[in-house]
Amino acid sequence: MANARTATDIRNLSVEEFLQSLDEDTWAEWKRGEVIVLSPASRSHQQMVHFLADLLDEWAQGTGGTVLFAPFPLKLHLPDGDIRVREPDILFVSKQNAAQLQETFAESPIDLVIEVTSEESRARDRSEKFAEYEAAGIGEYWIIDPERQEAEFYQLQPDGRFAPAPPDDKGIYESRQLPGLRLRLHWLWHTSRPRPSEIRSFWD
Repeated sequence: MANARTATDIRNLSVEEFLQSLDEDTWAEWKRGEVIVLSPASRSHQQMVHFLADLLDEWAQGTGGTVLFAPFPLKLHLPDGDIRVREPDILFVSKQNAAQLQETFAESPIDLVIEVTSEESRARDRSEKFAEYEAAGIGEYWIIDPERQEAEFYQLQPDGRFAPAPPDDKGIYESRQLPGLRLRLHWLWHTSRPRPSEIRSFWD
């Protein structure tokens, strides 16, 4: 996730006012009336986001699912009635959950959220956002850490809690929420990543 800084000129907005105020150039989150403006992402961050978005888009062809990446807010409905608006690096919404997609934002629950984390956002992505995505019923949560070359995968269980879903002994992660999608971890860390056609042949 990109670095965050608290906005000094936008305070005490309702969630509706916040969502209405956003445009294509605004990258921000909302928490209890406070708007948190996010800083631009690094080049390596953007390269990882685009690779993962392309991979998901390749898998989604023909499924009716939708792949989106920041800035595109996700409105999280928490069990206690509280609301958060986060800006995931990538989100995936299946055809079955298409009703959760609005023109300018998505609403939970959806199928998959991915955060590409950094030193600044690492603790937030693994604690605060982890708890929010879990409580809001996100089907899978991936945390990808390019700096440490670490990837964590969590799948929502019937009890409403995230459980770790580690790759197998060959370094392959298989999604449960997106059946048939498999990811080789070494794809993430190589500067020369596979083309969509190579990924498709791996799935076939």
